[in-house]
Amino acid sequence: MAARQHAAGAFIGLVFGFMLCWSGMVDPDVIRRALLFEDAYMFFFMGSAVGTAAIGLRILARLERRAVLVDEPIAWTPERATRRHVGGSLLFGLGWGVSGACPGPVAAQVGQGIGWGFVTLVGVLAGVWLYMRREGAVETEPASDATAAPDPSARAVVPA
Repeated sequence: MAARQHAAGAFIGLVFGFMLCWSGMVDPDVIRRALLFEDAYMFFFMGSAVGTAAIGLRILARLERRAVLVDEPIAWTPERATRRHVGGSLLFGLGWGVSGACPGPVAAQVGQGIGWGFVTLVGVLAGVWLYMRREGAVETEPASDATAAPDPSARAVVPA
């Protein structure tokens, strides 16, 4: 099963990277124009992705589907935003504005051999390393209680 999961992950990553490149989301000029409110293209593109995901999640919740690769029920618990979410989003936005890329486009830029993508990747990795060192953790925990075992009979809760 691990080989199937890795192959599926690689395929999804390739499709995601292709879509980022095809849509122009790896171009710092596109990002800069959006952040300066000169062009709404990127916001419409991201909005359509969020809308598609919202519809897809509602469908998955109603059909009580199981994950294809791990054969577990698809379930999630909504979480209210906390101070760490606000701080993280501000830090993300600052890094996005300064570098002209977020982690997905950085990987696509590196894959294309774009020089500034490597510099941004070093910054991303340094930030992760600093966070891990500060937290004294080997890997990060999910936002919810990591010690609680998931309830296999749990159903997805999607607000109406």
